[in-house]
Amino acid sequence: MTFRRIIATGGCVCLMAVGTGCEQSIDSSADAVQRADEIAAEYVDAYYHQFPEEAYEVGYPETPMDRFGDRSQEALAEWQAQEDAWLSELQQMGIERVRGTAAELAFSFASWRLQASVDKRVCRQDLWNVSPTFNGWQAIIPATLSQQPVDTPEARADALARIRDLPRYIDTEVSNLKTGLEQGYSAPRSNVDAVLRQIQNILDSSPKDSPFYDPAERAANAEFAGQYETVLSDAVYPAVQRYHDFLANEYRPAARTAIAVTADPGGEACYAAMIRFNTSLNLSPEQIHENGHEQMARIEAEVREIGRRSFGLEDPKELFQLVRTDSRYTFESGDEVLAYARAAVDRGKRAVPDWFGFIPEAEVIVRPFPEFMKRSGGGFYSAGATDGSRPGTYELGIYRPETISKAGIEATAFHETYPGHHMQVSVGLERAGLHPVLKYFFFSGSGEGWALYTERLADEMGLYSSDVDRLGLLSNEALRAARLVVDPGMHALGWSRQQAIDYMLDHTAESENSIVSEVDRYIATPAQATAYMTGSSEIRRLRHKAEAEMGDRFDIKVFHDKIIEDGTVTLGMLRDKIQKWIDEGV
Repeated sequence: MTFRRIIATGGCVCLMAVGTGCEQSIDSSADAVQRADEIAAEYVDAYYHQFPEEAYEVGYPETPMDRFGDRSQEALAEWQAQEDAWLSELQQMGIERVRGTAAELAFSFASWRLQASVDKRVCRQDLWNVSPTFNGWQAIIPATLSQQPVDTPEARADALARIRDLPRYIDTEVSNLKTGLEQGYSAPRSNVDAVLRQIQNILDSSPKDSPFYDPAERAANAEFAGQYETVLSDAVYPAVQRYHDFLANEYRPAARTAIAVTADPGGEACYAAMIRFNTSLNLSPEQIHENGHEQMARIEAEVREIGRRSFGLEDPKELFQLVRTDSRYTFESGDEVLAYARAAVDRGKRAVPDWFGFIPEAEVIVRPFPEFMKRSGGGFYSAGATDGSRPGTYELGIYRPETISKAGIEATAFHETYPGHHMQVSVGLERAGLHPVLKYFFFSGSGEGWALYTERLADEMGLYSSDVDRLGLLSNEALRAARLVVDPGMHALGWSRQQAIDYMLDHTAESENSIVSEVDRYIATPAQATAYMTGSSEIRRLRHKAEAEMGDRFDIKVFHDKIIEDGTVTLGMLRDKIQKWIDEGV
């Protein structure tokens, strides 16, 4: 898709075409403030028009509902040229022109994100995105369709147009992967095998049982359902079969066996860029790896204390093995897993008014992963609609409940809902006056850092049911510390996939199925998993600093509001904000 939009800017009209800037005079600070605000708004709006299938996760409104994005090499080149034009204009303007104004925050975040996006182009991830986790097309598309409006004839027409567009989207993925192989890029074979299993699950299902059928099921319109099912049968399933056959017959034999992103061209620079994109910090793989070991030592000291107190065991490995395998600490059914998680969500919702000043109105529902992802472990949150017409959703794995430990279910529920992601994202969506670039762009460092911070905050709030569940909190923290160890271990320090799996089995209470899924996720999304503990540690440091320096002036409600009220800004922006609060006390 060629991006070309007419944008009114003050007294002139600017034609923003691919690869060009907006030639206009910025003669005053007021002009700079206005233009900085406009660029940031153009950026976020254009992003979700270019990639509308990503809008569901953050609740961005008024994106195209009759198509998916164009991720062809030609379209991506045009998009990147537009990013370059925005970044160049912001750099020429300079932060000093908007310092201390309402546009400073949007300017800073848009500039950082544009630069980070440019830097990570070296990864060429579009050429090897065979991913069994959240950034794989087979996960993105069903999630998008689950939010597809179907309540009017016009909406149903859009839904039919969009599902008819899916074969093009899938074929583009194949084309990109072929280009990747020609240029020396590939996903590791272990991830290819995981995706092949997922795709086969789709092909083994009927159209009515497929992950793409949700709009037809919700529409309660027989004519529409019949048309929709026909498109699935005649067009979508053949495209899915083409993708499967390409992976199995052409791609897998040529896929790299090495799991490290450094095995692809530019891989070392890619991993460094992905660390910056996900943490906003310039950290080396060695620094992250060592921090993981240090955090693990701290966590395991707390595990030993709980073990002595409630289990008669001190060795963390033995203790985690106990709660992972003993039927006293596992579930009998998937419904029991869901009930346990929902009860935790309800407790969290009731408690947040004592810890936050602004309480969002948005609701959240808890449901299992869709059938084709049933083997996946963990959980995933996506935002509801800005206008409240659609609640947020927390999806979690319930596969083989007898292997799922109660240790971790509550902590993960708090992480994903209250007081974690749902609270965080909903505050941003509902806060009046927050710039769209802050409202709708998610940054993992503060976003995931906040969610992990809230798992421990939940203990302060009195939300955990027992020491089994507190052990789950520590297991979850250990999981994030383990990520700091194994992510750079695999991508930069020579670790094998099995070495990463074994380390996580030894240091967390996660099931083996969940850990395998986790490790494959880290392989597919280099450095993303390093954001959680890095961000959480920084938020805890800022809180301790504020408590120590403010004394009686410190207000926990105000602190929490300040951390999440501006969206998921960079960790550097959070540092500046909390320091200003400490200095001014307001």
